[in-house]
Amino acid sequence: MSDLSQVVRLPVRRIELDLSFEGAARVAEDLRGHVPGIAAEAVRRIETRLPEFVRPHDPRYAKAVLLGVECAIDHFLELMADPGASSAQVVEFWRQIGFGEASEGRTLDSWQDATRIGTGLAVERLAERAEQLGHRPSPATVAAIANAALDYVNQVAAIVSEGHADAAARAAGARQDHRRHLLELLLNDPSPKELRGRAREADWPLPRTVAAVALRELGPDARHPALPPDVLLGLHLPEPCLIVPDPEGPGRVRMLERQLHGWTAAIGPAVGPADAGASLRLAREALDLARRGLITAASPVAAERHMPIIVMMRERMLVEKVIARRLAPLLAARPAQRYRLAETLLTCLECGFNATEVSGRLHLHPQTVRYRLRQLEDLFGDAIHTTSDRLELHMALHAWLALNAGPAAARGPAAARDDDLSYG
Repeated sequence: MSDLSQVVRLPVRRIELDLSFEGAARVAEDLRGHVPGIAAEAVRRIETRLPEFVRPHDPRYAKAVLLGVECAIDHFLELMADPGASSAQVVEFWRQIGFGEASEGRTLDSWQDATRIGTGLAVERLAERAEQLGHRPSPATVAAIANAALDYVNQVAAIVSEGHADAAARAAGARQDHRRHLLELLLNDPSPKELRGRAREADWPLPRTVAAVALRELGPDARHPALPPDVLLGLHLPEPCLIVPDPEGPGRVRMLERQLHGWTAAIGPAVGPADAGASLRLAREALDLARRGLITAASPVAAERHMPIIVMMRERMLVEKVIARRLAPLLAARPAQRYRLAETLLTCLECGFNATEVSGRLHLHPQTVRYRLRQLEDLFGDAIHTTSDRLELHMALHAWLALNAGPAAARGPAAARDDDLSYG
């Protein structure tokens, strides 16, 4: 049993005994001396029928069971003699029993079975002893005593359940606190020793990999996400986040898609637990770019798939200088043409200037692609086919399109056809 002195006292309530018959007080007083023997017999019957109550290695537990049975029978007789007797100590005792069972990780199923067994024997023996002492209760009185005993046991069971629930709630709260501390440690470059110790405290098996998820509420109606218990929640932080173990496991991304309604989310790359902070930094950068419209993917955004724009936006001034230098011919074109020509050039670079493949990617007629490509060659000359600085051109186009997203989509297909003038 756990140390019952650790239980925090809850408000005291009474145990009510709805039992009244002539001579009840005298019968109860006469039976009080038989309580220890009846309790010992009840415990033997409980241990015979419920082997889990036999713990030869733990004599304290056997004493506690016997004490509990004695307490129950004695207080029942006390209330028989005086319905106004105080229940404060008894209520506290049974709350502590429930608290102790929960603290040791046990449910109340066996305890409830034991209560039924003990109650049956106690009522039987009390009736026998009363008769031996010369009391002659009528069948109706015996039935009333039996019903009162069952009601009494139900009240005791409710008190035990309160203590059990209180302990479970405290344990859950303690584990939540440990997990919050673990999450905060994970985000601050912990040493392996620190990490192992905190993970043990939080009852969190250290996974091989984790991913951080950066979150932003879409509005006041965002609901608390119902996530698996192994996901560490950082919703208390000024910038809320999650730590997801085994992020590349089956169904993990789909789980986030389903549960993060009301949130915009970005997932950092999968890393070792000690690098969770780096994963979160990348996730937050991706989330910020998504907020600004520079990443247009659906939530949750996978930061790893948008590394070029994330890296480039860290040095915005340098990127803008490269754009001004590398895309100067494009920026000289009419504003209405720039976005679609940039999009076409980027796709051509990625498709090896294969007009058929480009047309499929952009959902355009191949002749339209060829016409735009001639426009680009007029603007850039042979430089668009030069391979030595293609990476720089590719990155500049990515950055410019991200910074200027929207015009082509807003203009629509009809406007695009008008601007292309002819298929040449």
